[in-house]
Amino acid sequence: MVHVSFYRNYGKTFKKPRRPYEKERLDAELKLVGEYGLRAKRELWRVQYALSRIRNAARMLLTLDEKNQRRIFEGEALLRRMNRYGLLEESQNKLDYVLALTVENFLERRLQTLVFKAGMAKSIHHARVLIKQRHIRYIIVSFSYVFLLSRHTIYAS
Repeated sequence: MVHVSFYRNYGKTFKKPRRPYEKERLDAELKLVGEYGLRAKRELWRVQYALSRIRNAARMLLTLDEKNQRRIFEGEALLRRMNRYGLLEESQNKLDYVLALTVENFLERRLQTLVFKAGMAKSIHHARVLIKQRHIRYIIVSFSYVFLLSRHTIYAS
């Protein structure tokens, strides 16, 4: 007998803006979507949501006392994760630097952006095509994959 189970992730991945037709936000989003070659604004909203959760965690930890065990343990884990993804440098080892992170910091670490910045693609959109056609050494078809600092993208042989 075949056992079929359905797995469903009930966690949110993005959050829509509260005001759908705010001119300044629409212009800023359109600029980022064009600059980083995003397919839909939902990709941008996903990054904004991830950033807001990280900043909320840092803000909550900053309210605790400096000697608090939870602040020390979770704060170091958060900073280690930000260093590993290349969002913060090794010298930036305080929670205040986490609050200074921007959406652009996250978008710079995407696979699509790294392929373009490495000069492997003629444009940011060409980088997306190269990833989709698996010309990149790491066979990942997710354009929004955030690379760890230790990895490099190289053409597939």
